[in-house]
Amino acid sequence: MRLTAFLLPLLGTPRASLASQQAHQPPLLQTTVTLLVAPSQQLPNPNSLPPSTRATLSALNKPYSSAPITLDNTFVFHNVTPGSYLADVSSVTHAFAPLRLDVVRDADENGEGLTVRAWETFRGNEWGNKGEDMVRVVGKGGVQGGKVVEVRCLGWKGFYLERSKFSVLSIFKNPIILLSLVSMGLFFGMPKLVENMDPEMRAEWEENQKKNPMNALMGAASGQPAANPMANFDMAAYLAGSGKKEDGNGKKKR
Repeated sequence: MRLTAFLLPLLGTPRASLASQQAHQPPLLQTTVTLLVAPSQQLPNPNSLPPSTRATLSALNKPYSSAPITLDNTFVFHNVTPGSYLADVSSVTHAFAPLRLDVVRDADENGEGLTVRAWETFRGNEWGNKGEDMVRVVGKGGVQGGKVVEVRCLGWKGFYLERSKFSVLSIFKNPIILLSLVSMGLFFGMPKLVENMDPEMRAEWEENQKKNPMNALMGAASGQPAANPMANFDMAAYLAGSGKKEDGNGKKKR
């Protein structure tokens, strides 16, 4: 009896001290974070998302949270404590940009409230690299005065590749084919144009062609053989450094 009476005050002292510490401990701040899927060009009708669409909220050394999509196209996370979180929306049909959410104390309310800041991020990005605040925080329209953050849809997930189809018109879209057709038209159409020309105009045109350095090529197109200017060229004499020259009397000399 004496031993029990002596131990009871000692056993009751830690309990009393623990209760007093809990009474003086400030309450843990918590808030509600809501992710909103708004209509966009990539997703005009968010109601078309499948019911299996879910959003996750993960942080280091904190429990993993998951929320399904609701009827108003939102994901609601309750009892979110201050910290830095990664929010990711998983859907079978569409892809969404992951978000970094920072839940911090609000300085405007003397540290008694919480505010949410959001940034878009990507896989492999350093956590300290925030970048510009690109996400629009809608405000306190969430559940129980929480913050509503809008998530951005990246587009439709395509799991199949469409097989390319052969088309004859695609051949004429090639610039090489177009240039070849134009060259063939000039090659076959030029002789026809020369034959239908007026005789005086044709004679003038032939006179101009003789003065043209490209008369050899144009002569073949008009059906008139032209003299080859390289026919009398002596390659051996050119390489030896000597050639035929004409003196003042018109005689050729070496």
